[in-house]
Amino acid sequence: MSDHHPRRTPTPGRARKRAIREHAAQAGVAYSVAARHLESVGLRPGETLATYGRTIYPIGFDPHRQLLVERRERRSFEDRVADTRRAAVLPHGRAQHLVERFPPSRGRTGSGVGALYHGEGRVELLAMVYVVIAAESPGLLPEVGDLAWIAELGEDTALDTACAEVDREARRVLDREPLALWSVIEAALAVAEHSADWQIRQEAIRQAALFHTMMTPRIGYAGEPYVPGLPVAGVRQILDALLIVADDGHAPGTRVRLRRHPDDVGLATIIGATWGSSGPPVGYLVWPDAATAPQSARADDLIVLADQESLPR
Repeated sequence: MSDHHPRRTPTPGRARKRAIREHAAQAGVAYSVAARHLESVGLRPGETLATYGRTIYPIGFDPHRQLLVERRERRSFEDRVADTRRAAVLPHGRAQHLVERFPPSRGRTGSGVGALYHGEGRVELLAMVYVVIAAESPGLLPEVGDLAWIAELGEDTALDTACAEVDREARRVLDREPLALWSVIEAALAVAEHSADWQIRQEAIRQAALFHTMMTPRIGYAGEPYVPGLPVAGVRQILDALLIVADDGHAPGTRVRLRRHPDDVGLATIIGATWGSSGPPVGYLVWPDAATAPQSARADDLIVLADQESLPR
């Protein structure tokens, strides 16, 4: 009698069922919903529609950024508390916290995407935007005492929840046209320089000096005024990634493919998000590989490639 055991005959459809289960688990949807997704859009194993899931720190092509992100994840409790205490101080402390939390990155070689989350003066611009919100919508600012208490937990996400409204409003402020943005920042700083709160007054005086140093209005080729010194794109991307922590979505740097291109010729990189009044992004700004300009896309028109998150949770 032979001791040979014949190899199990593969069951038809077993690989497909496994892919459906994996997609259902990753997207957080029912098995039947995942099956319809795979069938309707041709999802490959590990992929998901951009309407589902979350990518905060996309797998990138900048080893230094990856090192910074991983080092931050290994902080001691004491270091985390020190960081959240700083993050609880608006405007400058939170601005510095967010810029360090989402360090600069760059796109894949050959994708046409350059630097991400970058630009000199990111901390200063974000702090100025918070000053604008304090002037225009003071009711959105959380109570100082509440922030100080939450900071002692040492949890970034707890502070994110407390600052959710002001952070989302900061992202909306940055959607304004450059000249309008420059004007509202200048006006808000002028008001804050005469605040009854000496801390706000001193911070506004410092920021106003920085603002006038870094900003020199110029006239472009088309005769339109522009401000070359504001790192608006980089700060937008920082806030996009921050809002995705709570509301899901996919941060700038995430690799996707366009549904109208079933093959790899439709690969692209997310470089920004489009936000509604609440919830996850309703759309994205993507840069197709080797393209000369970005394009807008709805979330359900994008497929997120597999294994995009560098820090799985």
